[in-house]
Amino acid sequence: MEKMTRVSGTVSGCTMFCHLDAPANAISVCRDATQVVVAGRNIFKIYGLEEDGFVERLNLRVGRKPSLNFSCADVMWHQMEENLLATAATNGAVVTWNLARPCRNKQEQLFTEHKRTVNKVCFHPTEVNMLLSGSQDGFMKCFDLRKKESVSTFSGQSESVRDVQFSIKDYFTFAASFENGNVQLWDIRRPDRYERMFTAHTGPVFCCDWHPEDRGWLATGGRDKMVKVWDMSTNRVKEIYCVQTIASVARVKWRPERRYHLATCSMMVDHNIYVWDVRRPFIPFATFEEHKDVTTGIVWRHQHDPYFLLSGSKDSTLYQHMFKDASRPVDRANPEGLCFGLFGDLAFAAKESLMSAPQSVGDVGRKTYPGGDRRYPIFFFKKPDVTEQFAQVSSALSVFESEAGSSVGMDWFINTAQSYLLSGKPFAELCEHNAQVAKRLNRPQESTTWTMLRIMFSEPANPSLSSNHNLNKSGNLPLVNSFSMKEMSAALNERNKENRQDNLHSLETNLNNNDENEETEGSEGQAEYLFGDAELDDDDLYSMEHDNQAAEEPEYLLPQEAFPLRHEIMDHPSAPEPVQEKPESPHVSGSEAESTCLTPMESFSLISVSQLLFSPHLPPKFFCPIVKEMLCYYAEQGDVQMAVSVLIVLGDRIRKEIDELTQEHWYMSYIDLLQRFELWNVSNEVIKLSTCGAIMCLNQTSTTLHINCSNCKRPMSNKGWICDRCHQCASVCAVCHHVVKGLFVWCQGCSHGGHLEHVMEWLKQSKHCPAGCGHLCEYT
Repeated sequence: MEKMTRVSGTVSGCTMFCHLDAPANAISVCRDATQVVVAGRNIFKIYGLEEDGFVERLNLRVGRKPSLNFSCADVMWHQMEENLLATAATNGAVVTWNLARPCRNKQEQLFTEHKRTVNKVCFHPTEVNMLLSGSQDGFMKCFDLRKKESVSTFSGQSESVRDVQFSIKDYFTFAASFENGNVQLWDIRRPDRYERMFTAHTGPVFCCDWHPEDRGWLATGGRDKMVKVWDMSTNRVKEIYCVQTIASVARVKWRPERRYHLATCSMMVDHNIYVWDVRRPFIPFATFEEHKDVTTGIVWRHQHDPYFLLSGSKDSTLYQHMFKDASRPVDRANPEGLCFGLFGDLAFAAKESLMSAPQSVGDVGRKTYPGGDRRYPIFFFKKPDVTEQFAQVSSALSVFESEAGSSVGMDWFINTAQSYLLSGKPFAELCEHNAQVAKRLNRPQESTTWTMLRIMFSEPANPSLSSNHNLNKSGNLPLVNSFSMKEMSAALNERNKENRQDNLHSLETNLNNNDENEETEGSEGQAEYLFGDAELDDDDLYSMEHDNQAAEEPEYLLPQEAFPLRHEIMDHPSAPEPVQEKPESPHVSGSEAESTCLTPMESFSLISVSQLLFSPHLPPKFFCPIVKEMLCYYAEQGDVQMAVSVLIVLGDRIRKEIDELTQEHWYMSYIDLLQRFELWNVSNEVIKLSTCGAIMCLNQTSTTLHINCSNCKRPMSNKGWICDRCHQCASVCAVCHHVVKGLFVWCQGCSHGGHLEHVMEWLKQSKHCPAGCGHLCEYT
């Protein structure tokens, strides 16, 4: 090639890496496994694979002006023609590259038929000139490289296409995966309709891969964190294996020469590459942990070599992994398992040697069985096999049944999801409501968390929190931040201790003698109230009702002011001066005249000031690191419900403190739980209130309704009401025989229907189908 520059070294043994100029989106290896191409938005290079490292061979990004044709979402090296490459561009172009061209620009053909980003390109395994592409616009196109345009267009009448793969064994068959969770099988000779379609995942299917040996095995991976293996050789598609991962599956590749092994990488959160044995789906067979960011592309170096794996990542590195250097999670895992049943039963699996100990007091709840054996007669034991590389452990399973009437389940999760308020009210009211919900469900920690969030982020002078904050003539007590109260009370604590006894005696005298509720000077307007001893809780501040207490307990007569003022305090006194007031003043009672010996500083420590010396509250940003740590704690504990609820309620106050990928991971986990419990309305509300782009579009997908003609059963290709083939109306009301252009209802038994109002009126008089087919229809 034109350029020979060494760019990297080795890590250990045959595991090696090199630093790239930009993050990689996809990689592909040539047929003889001596070169690898790396493609991304800002990189398109070919590297040579040598024993001691990678060598840059060619840079395909040439030209002074950058072109979007070089911004690649996918790349594939032809496995029959060593000089032929194909890339999928983000601008919707499909580009082929010929490395044998003598000029610097290796671009050979450019196809611009797709309207949106092309997600995948795939060469036919045996046909040199056949290229297949799948795009975000929902179409798949087959190109003949000897022509300048596509020869076939396949419309799955579904959402965007995420992956397309030619079958290795069937010449005319290819598989396509879609964002609505469906997988379709097509025959390239019939572009009008797919051969087979089935729903593979609950969410987008990001990848698929045909097994290199078993003709009918197809592996798929999706956003639901599952890898599934399907048997396509039977009349009905059958799921034969399922692997549960910890994050969305972005890529899946079968391992050569190993029938049950496949490699996966994640789209977010998890940076590792896992090799799974589909027969043991609960723990990876091997793990590669070198990447520091999301892995975007994986490929086995040679189609007959199971020991070398190549990978590219967003951390701008290219790795060759040697299988002997992979970590084995099974070697570090304990052979114990614990699981709760649906009705609270507890199953526990452990080594047989541990389970053979004498029965202890803790085994009282263990279920007994005939024959005297206190264990289930279930043993996980396999005979040693030289080809089996997993650790061999003999385990026994025990089950502890829950007591009758005990409620061990997820009722708290369902009740909390249905009762929490996430929007529609002021912030303080949302926190107060959610705190009461958690308290009612016996979840004190969550209740306290909501209360603390209300105190931290509420505005200090917000009168809307409660209507019972009346302590003065003007009506409302300003909301004093509890943190500033404690700090101020600590500063005055020493002086309060010196005069506490005198103050209490003087206060008791004033309360007994002030029967006429005389007003003192300086009582006009609102004042900040500080309790020097700081003995009242925050909740007591918010719930004091002195007017009501005076009415209910007449033996204690309180003045309109909670505590009589000793003197008039100036807003900005120049220097402390002794109080100059006369006993005969009509505004001062006799008992107050006796206490005029108090200095202004001493009276300040008693009850009231007209202006605080510093800000009564801390800024909300002060609490953001603590709240972020709290949210991460709840998420790590598995309570994503609390993490997502707080994230939505706080909104912009905390959202910028947490990276978007972490938020998306929390949202997806919570939405998955809600949908498992069939809480569809709550799930939709969470999706609407989220600010992550990947979450907000969840309820915008699969909203297109594809219909077939009721006469010829062909898909409706246009937007009108007339079928292009049989020229008949597609949807005709069985009652009025007119075209239904609005809300349409049909019977699932006979498929006849019509206008909603007409069908409802018909079924009120007769149970038979209005189309005359004789079916007994029912409207519910």
